[in-house]
Amino acid sequence: MVTEIKTANAQTLGKRALQLLAKQKAVSAIVVILAIMWFSDSKFYTVANWINIFRASSINLIIAFGVTFAVICRGCDLSVGAVMSLSGILAIQLMNGGMNMWLAILLAILSGSLIGFVNGFLVVHQKTEAFIITLGMGMLIKGVAQQLTDATPVYTTNMEFMKISNAKLLFDIPNVVFIMLALGILTFCLLRFTSFGRNCYALGGDYEVAKYSGINVVRTKWIAFVITGTMAAIAGVLLSSSSGSGHNIYGDKIPLLINCSVVIGGTSFAGGIGGIVQSSLGIMVMGLLDNGLNLLRIEPYFTRVDPYVRQLIIGLIIVGIISLDCYTIKRKKMDV
Repeated sequence: MVTEIKTANAQTLGKRALQLLAKQKAVSAIVVILAIMWFSDSKFYTVANWINIFRASSINLIIAFGVTFAVICRGCDLSVGAVMSLSGILAIQLMNGGMNMWLAILLAILSGSLIGFVNGFLVVHQKTEAFIITLGMGMLIKGVAQQLTDATPVYTTNMEFMKISNAKLLFDIPNVVFIMLALGILTFCLLRFTSFGRNCYALGGDYEVAKYSGINVVRTKWIAFVITGTMAAIAGVLLSSSSGSGHNIYGDKIPLLINCSVVIGGTSFAGGIGGIVQSSLGIMVMGLLDNGLNLLRIEPYFTRVDPYVRQLIIGLIIVGIISLDCYTIKRKKMDV
C-alpha cells in the first residue's frame, strides 16, 4: 500500500514537473545555458559579451515584437526576412540618390507597412493560408530586392545614418539596444492595455466566438499583419544603419528563426497565447545559445564547437522545444 502511494506521488510529481517545464520552457532553456557556460573557460560572463549579446539580438527582437501580433491572431509571417532586407536597401538607395535621410527612412518603413497591408488583405479578406501567402510574398520581395541591387550589396557613407544604431548614449551600450527596448515597451502596452490587444487574444483563442461577440475580427487581424510588416521594416533600417550596408541575403534565415523562437518563448501557433515578454525570452534563448556555443570551451575535453555542429545543436533544440509545445496543446485539448 505504501509502495503504491509512493509510486502515485512520484508519477504526480513527474507530471507536474513536465507541465512546469512545458509552460516555462524558454526560462528552463536559459537557466541550462547559463549553468553550462558557468563551467566554460570563456569570456561569456563579461560585460562586453553581454552587451554584444543584446546588440546581436536587438534586430531579431524587434522583428519578433511584430511577429507576435500575427501569431497571437493565429497566423504567421514568413515574409519578414525579405521585408527586413528590402527596407534596408531602400533606405540606403534613397539616401544615395540625394533624398533627405529621415524621409528615406520613413519611406523604407512604410514599404514594410504596405507589404503587411497586402499580406493582411490576402490572408483575411481572401481567406488564404497565412503560411503559403507570406512564404510566397517573401520570395516575391526577395526578387524585388535582387532586381534593385543586381544581387550585390549596397553601401552608405552617411555617418549620421550609421550613428542611429551605432552611437552610444549610456554605459557603452549602442543605440539599437535602447531603440529595441522602447519598441518592446510600446508593443507590450499595445498588446496588454488596449482594446486592440485584447481583441487579438480573443480572435486567436476562438475566431468564431470573437466574431459573434462583436469584435471586428477582419480589421484586427489585418492590422496585426501591418504591425508585423512595419516592425520588420524598422529592423531592416536599423540593421543597415548598424552595418552601413544592405543586401538581399540578410533576411534569408530570419523567417523560420523568428517564428520558431517566438513559439519557443511561449507564444503558441494555436493562437491567443503568449505575448511580447514570452517572445523576447524565445529570442534570447537563441541569442544565448548561439553566443554560448561560439564561446564554449571546457578544457581539456574540447576547445571549440564547429559551425556545422552548432547548427545541428540549434536545430535539435528548436525541434525539441516546439515538439514540447505541440504536446502541451494536445494535453490541454485532451483535458477539456
